[in-house]
Amino acid sequence: MISIDLTLKYSPMPVSVQRKEKDGAEALYQTIVTAMQGDRPQVLELTCEKQTEKKVAIMSDQISAVIVSEKDGAASAGKVPGFAALGQIVNQG
Repeated sequence: MISIDLTLKYSPMPVSVQRKEKDGAEALYQTIVTAMQGDRPQVLELTCEKQTEKKVAIMSDQISAVIVSEKDGAASAGKVPGFAALGQIVNQG
């Protein structure tokens, strides 16, 4: 399962959706990046292939980062890659 995590402005929690195939995840990533680069904000409606009832609509100008990562069963316990390490570095300083 491929996870697409969106970090939103003014929100500490990422929004995540999953894709079964790498090609589907890459296509969604490109769609999100294109929307972020656009001159006008637009609504992105995302669905999840893991939880088919999950839907989310996000304004493209509120996205500050998008992360694509492959999740296996043991590693997907709610941790977004890179964020835990960043928190540890900040807390040590």
